[in-house]
Amino acid sequence: MTRSETGTTLIVGGGIMGAGIAAIFTAAGQPVQVVSPSAVTRESLATRVASAAGQIGSDTPAGRLRACASLAEADWDEISLVIEAATEDLPLKQALFSDIETRARPDALLTSNTSTLPITGIGARMRSRDRLAGLHFFMPAHLVPLVEVVSTGETDEACAMALIARMSALGKVPIHVRRDIPGFVGNRIQHAMMREALALLDSGVASAEDIDLAVRYGFGFRFLACGPMLQKEMSGWDTNLRASTALYPELDRADGPPAVIREMVAQGDTGMKSGRGIWQWPAGSADRVRARIERTLRAALGLLREAGDPLDARATPPEPPPSGPN
Repeated sequence: MTRSETGTTLIVGGGIMGAGIAAIFTAAGQPVQVVSPSAVTRESLATRVASAAGQIGSDTPAGRLRACASLAEADWDEISLVIEAATEDLPLKQALFSDIETRARPDALLTSNTSTLPITGIGARMRSRDRLAGLHFFMPAHLVPLVEVVSTGETDEACAMALIARMSALGKVPIHVRRDIPGFVGNRIQHAMMREALALLDSGVASAEDIDLAVRYGFGFRFLACGPMLQKEMSGWDTNLRASTALYPELDRADGPPAVIREMVAQGDTGMKSGRGIWQWPAGSADRVRARIERTLRAALGLLREAGDPLDARATPPEPPPSGPN
């Protein structure tokens, strides 16, 4: 089966993630179609995609973007890549892919942006599961470089490699998740940290503000320059062995979220979108914080580029040690 690396991209879902993903392709001059049954979403799509594309240094001519009310309206003969970014609902995604499979070209790559659902389960009703993979972007999709390419036990290796090549060509940093496990790679590491952070908050060891400061200005600051594996190569695995032997037994091992989070959500306090979470968010404050975060992310990308970082660790393997005299 031919794996096309060009052509039109179809995004199913025009919400926050869908618009951010669309901006990545339009900013690169590639045509995009977005399917959303919501008229309100479709009407605002062009403005939202143009705004996101502008943040990564591009305008968005209208001809690159087309909104559709249904899968039936898409130009399937032109579509070489489908990215599903609909609500995290397994039966919904299964039904979508059953329909998509009947419409898509045989060489079109079919992907889901899910962050929580197994790709294997999403494709359970499909016949051509060899061309199905996860393509997980991180919010905001147009600014965060990482994309996880997730293979199932049935994904054709050529499918995964074509997706990695396509993401790299767009300036993203793809990683290959070779097993379809819950949370993939990024979210598993993130939630391991989050479990300990919430335990520290729940037990009164530190405030939410101080926990955030510890991450942002401590190990999080270092992680902009190198990941945890390379950092331990520098500090020494013997040091890590001693520290982990002493610390791991003390770390939180809860098998679910702490009471403080359960109680907040039960009360409807879900954060910025409800106006209250750990902090209160009066009118306008959330927008100001989001804008500051986006400015910081854009600046971080600029720093990586100025430092000559290729945004892909695989492009810079460690240098071999110098050989000694013969």
